[in-house]
Amino acid sequence: MTSTNQSAHASGAPVVVVVGDGQLARMMHTEAIELGLSLRVLASAPDSSAAQVAHDVVLGDYRERADLSAVAAGADAVTFDHEHVPNELLDELISQGINVQPQPSALIYAQDKLHMRTKLQEIGAPVPPFSAITSVEDARAFSESVGGKVCLKSRRGGYDGKGVWFPKNDEELNSLVTELLDASVDLMAEKLIPFERELSAMVARTPSGQTQPWPVVQSRQSGGICVEAVAPAPDMSDELRQRCEELSARVATELGVTGVLAVELFEYRDEDGQPAISVNELAMRPHNTGHWTQDGCVTSQFEQHLRAVLDLPLGDTRTVAPVTVMANVLGGEEDGTPYERVAELMRRFPEAKVHLYGKDVRPGRKIGHVNIVGASEDSVAEVRERAQQAARFLATGSF
Repeated sequence: MTSTNQSAHASGAPVVVVVGDGQLARMMHTEAIELGLSLRVLASAPDSSAAQVAHDVVLGDYRERADLSAVAAGADAVTFDHEHVPNELLDELISQGINVQPQPSALIYAQDKLHMRTKLQEIGAPVPPFSAITSVEDARAFSESVGGKVCLKSRRGGYDGKGVWFPKNDEELNSLVTELLDASVDLMAEKLIPFERELSAMVARTPSGQTQPWPVVQSRQSGGICVEAVAPAPDMSDELRQRCEELSARVATELGVTGVLAVELFEYRDEDGQPAISVNELAMRPHNTGHWTQDGCVTSQFEQHLRAVLDLPLGDTRTVAPVTVMANVLGGEEDGTPYERVAELMRRFPEAKVHLYGKDVRPGRKIGHVNIVGASEDSVAEVRERAQQAARFLATGSF
């Protein structure tokens, strides 16, 4: 572990600690510069995405009490770019008078899917039927109750499609449950939702209780990884849009979330054929589906998160154009790096805003994203196609 660099911060400016060293912390740093503060980052390596750009970097382990205490010393707020810090260590920081945002009492609902489902059900949020799975008998009984339409999940640690299984039949379900329980994986199951598309309703909330939602976006997943976000979500009624935005604010308030919250939703048809929504996941931090806000919104999710954790007034979340599309740049099998391709991309798509993360290229790894803000005459389909072409070229070298 290395010591903090106090000279990295302007005299009198707030110091925000970010536990985590990925692209979310990196992009928070960009906005911190504009707000007149810089971040202190708890990083696992000096060449990690956020450590490359932050001037005050503590090398350590977020699971170690001493490292967390060292990085949090003197901070005006401690926040995160992931939800995996042990809550008992965060409780200790709070007992020492450290301002932790969001607090572990809220984080538990992003860390444990069963706790999340139970709490959402208690507050009347739309969730599918679900159950804890502690035995093959539990799994068999749940499968019977939902007509065999089962999604099996690890309660903790899953992301980007990891920790989620879709057994084709009861035999496969029984085998999976036996294997995973033998490996000490805590499990839950929920009914599969025949959704038509995925939505993300994002909101920010301050410790004093102000909430500010963003327009609902449509996201697209491939292999469990978000590859695209379209803002605002196209072909959505005002009634459903308002319902999603109100739901995000209610979840943030009822669960005591501070900072940015992403409520990932499934849109499907109810028994009457009407559009309905069901909560899929929660993320209590800036989120992939909010990257479009960097260029397509008055206030980005990264600036808003910093405002929120410092309990500052929240910014305007109006869009600056009829449509903005974010396309993720995922590492490919081809030789070369996205940095070699930026100049050609700029020639082909001068309107593209490129955001690269400083990460080594690996197949399927998120190494950046492209935002394209549509003009008034552009159709959603046209903007989507340009954003996808731009991201594909950065990843593979071909359009």
